[in-house]
This record gives sequence, C-alpha cells and structure tokens, in this order.
Amino acid sequence: MKRLSELREILPALLGDSLLSERVELGELTCEIAATAIKSVCEKLRDDKNTRFDQLIDLCGMDYSRYGEEEDARTGNGVAWAGSRYAVVYHLLSLPDNVRIRLRIGLDDDPPMAESIIDIFPGADWYEREAFDLIGIIFTGHPDLRRLLTDYGFIGHPFRKDFPLSGQVEMRYDEAQGRVIYQPVTVEERILVPRTIRKDTFVKTPRDDRNNG
Repeated sequence: MKRLSELREILPALLGDSLLSERVELGELTCEIAATAIKSVCEKLRDDKNTRFDQLIDLCGMDYSRYGEEEDARTGNGVAWAGSRYAVVYHLLSLPDNVRIRLRIGLDDDPPMAESIIDIFPGADWYEREAFDLIGIIFTGHPDLRRLLTDYGFIGHPFRKDFPLSGQVEMRYDEAQGRVIYQPVTVEERILVPRTIRKDTFVKTPRDDRNNG
C-alpha cells in the first residue's frame, strides 16, 4: 500500500461495519470509527500486510460542546455541532509506506468512556492519561489511569468547554499551618476579549513630530 487512493479502497473490506465514514482532510485520510470497535480496528490496521500502521503518533480527547459558536458570533456563519459531545482522535503512521491515517470515535456518555488501546500500542499509555486528565475520558482496561498534568487535588477537567476560566480552587502557603493549602478560588471570573488598538487612537507625542519632520 503506497498511495492514499489505494488505502481508501482497502479499508471498507478490512474494517467492515466498524468504518462509519471516511474523507480526506489536509492530505490525510480521516475515518469515523464505531467507538466499540476502536481496539480491533487499531489491531487490524497494525497487523494487516496492506496497511501496516505500526506506530501511534498521537491521541487526544475532544469536547465539541461549543463547536461553531465562536465563528457564528463573529461571522454569523457558524454551524451547530450535531455529533457526539466528546471524541477521541487517533493518529497512526505506517513507517514502511510513510502514510498517516486519522481515526475518530464519538462518545455520547458522561463521563465519556472508551476502550484503551494500550495492548495494541503501548505508547498510548500517557496519551490516554492526558485525555483522562484534561477532558475526563475514562479508558477502560488502562492499567494505571490517573492524572498526568494536573495536581492530585485538582477538581474537574480543564480542557472541557464548561470549565471556568478562573478554575475551581486555588492554593497558597498558609503560615499558620506551615504548608500549602487549597481554598475556593477568590478571583472573579472574567471574559477575556482581545483589545483592538487602531492607529487613529494613538496619542501624538513631540517625538512623533520630530520623526515626521
């Protein structure tokens, strides 16, 4: 298997009903996969002699709950997201053929749950822990699923769209107790809007006159 067109011909027979749809984006093939079949799909793509996707190069969680809202507010052309709120996206690489493929599974439950692929690609270990930490996706079958980037006492999942910008708690050093403690966040939540500075609002200075003279 050398070309993208050949890969698109192979996949329907190889994956069967597990392949929900496929399309080409940014020069790579994106496949929507049934969530319950992701482990078997990864195994087939790795072991089949016509695909040989032998390396997982990335895995990430997604939250589509506000997808399209920003574009709609800016241009009026936003499209409401009709799919699952949560998703996991997998990027696989075939080293022998130098071809990449992108897999995506939609997750409808809350908390979202997906089967771990660590038995197929051991490198998925920390990727899955990161997706659990930041999005809250539970990977069943993972041998050590715990937070990776946030602290042990962290509340919530910071990459979810409904996570407050100010966070849930803050920590500080308490002199009376002689240790770092957690407490409810004390800063007010703000909406950060980029400020546009136009040239006609600049204050003219004597230096500007010298430069223009």
